[in-house]
Amino acid sequence: MPNPVYVAIDTTNVHQAAALATSLKGLVGGVKLGLEFFTAAGPAGIEAVASLGMPVFLDLKLHDIPNTVAGAMKGVARLAPRLTTIHASGGLAMMKAAVESAREEAARIGRPATKVLAVTILTSIDQGAMAAIGYGGSVLDQVRRLAALAEEAGVDGLVCSPHEVESLRAMTRPQTVLVVPGIRPAWAEAGDQKRIMTPSQARARGADLLVIGRPITGAADPAAAARRIAEELGA
Repeated sequence: MPNPVYVAIDTTNVHQAAALATSLKGLVGGVKLGLEFFTAAGPAGIEAVASLGMPVFLDLKLHDIPNTVAGAMKGVARLAPRLTTIHASGGLAMMKAAVESAREEAARIGRPATKVLAVTILTSIDQGAMAAIGYGGSVLDQVRRLAALAEEAGVDGLVCSPHEVESLRAMTRPQTVLVVPGIRPAWAEAGDQKRIMTPSQARARGADLLVIGRPITGAADPAAAARRIAEELGA
């Protein structure tokens, strides 16, 4: 099967990111670059890593008024990452604007359309944090509520913790891509993630893509760690 792992490269240094991506080529399915990298390296940094030939997941988690997000998504579409993210909590109109803008701009410039993923509840948020924010109900209730709204908006996929993926797989369209961070192999430390699961467990529950960072990037031998995870998944 295709390798479902996107390695989260959390650095501000383009050369370090490129070197790490190069060392992991063929051992992971793609690379995830987030706000930390984007604010330091900008579009040129994204293009430098993308030029290595690996799929890029540009994880910006956009959340603003619909017009602003639509405008930002045009810039994302010009970079043509495989995947990008918005916050489902931005609401129906914002999500629709993001999806439409990404697709229209990709068609206009003749580049592959970026899949727009809606983030439900961050994996660093547990029930106590939910209550402090002011969300009522359980984490799962809120995730399901946001997922239903995102499906209505026509997003390409959802980001959720592994503990909600089975429930979302049952309620979403077959083509909806479920992307799951908070993945920690049994031999890795949990770090600041609260709602975690092993790669094999998450895949068994319906995850399409797995985001794994420090268990790979923080290992003494990142390539060996990535190879171990791929072997455990049968990828």
